[in-house]
Amino acid sequence: MSRQAFVALVTCFNEDETINYQATRAQVRRQVEAGNNIMCAGTNGDFTALTFEEKVRLTEEVVDEVAGRVRVIVNAGMPATFETLKLAREFDRIGVDGIAVITPFFIACTQDGLIRHFSTVADAVKTPVYLYDIPARTQNHIEPETARLLAGHGNIAGIKDSGGAKETLEAYLEVARDIDGFEVYSGPDHLVLWALQNGAAGCISGLGNAMPHVLSGILSAFNAGDIAEAERQQATFAAFRTDLYALGFAPAMVKRSLYLQDASVGASRQPALLPNAEQDEKIAEILRSYNLL
Repeated sequence: MSRQAFVALVTCFNEDETINYQATRAQVRRQVEAGNNIMCAGTNGDFTALTFEEKVRLTEEVVDEVAGRVRVIVNAGMPATFETLKLAREFDRIGVDGIAVITPFFIACTQDGLIRHFSTVADAVKTPVYLYDIPARTQNHIEPETARLLAGHGNIAGIKDSGGAKETLEAYLEVARDIDGFEVYSGPDHLVLWALQNGAAGCISGLGNAMPHVLSGILSAFNAGDIAEAERQQATFAAFRTDLYALGFAPAMVKRSLYLQDASVGASRQPALLPNAEQDEKIAEILRSYNLL
């Protein structure tokens, strides 16, 4: 099975913070040309700062730009099952390849509550649903046994693990080994190759926004059986991650590093990073050291 890389695509903004759809389309083309699939309206896409209507149009624009050349997954997850369902039905209508559902955030959920939430969404759409676990951001964690139970649902196709712990990722991979058709995608960029070597279907990367060809290089080398080259590319990817993320909130650092490469992507709507000349110079220095600027 050929493993696949997805980039958790940034959403581009104009100076007045409206979405710049043309710039977003340009980022889609950049990733497609590099050989990467697309996830939109995820953590790196500022999904918590997007309105319902914006998410729908953003998905329409991305799907139109992709034009079937790569796969598109979109995140429908919101705190309430009600709004998650509404979004998922819209994405189902648009015709994406997968609907990711991040765990509800702000509210504390039981595992039974998560089972009901994900099952209700999966029951309502034809598009395959992917669980999305990122407990550091949502404060809700999909336990491996919950993932195993949900993997038996006919329309739940896999899980994106962004927890960062090998132990949890390994537990999800064990579920995938036991249940045919259940796919595990790794989120942490330092674990891409490790996950592939242990049976992951691929990865969904935020850092790939800034380093698309290195990300695709890990996957293409692995798929070709050239583990030495995959290790070389992974070492570069992991080192860049360490250097960049030491400066602040990871998605904000990714967006700012991309902004310094191409200002058309705009700033973030999130208040996690305000323009700062000193920090920009530190990011630029890192980019230059990796020949990205």
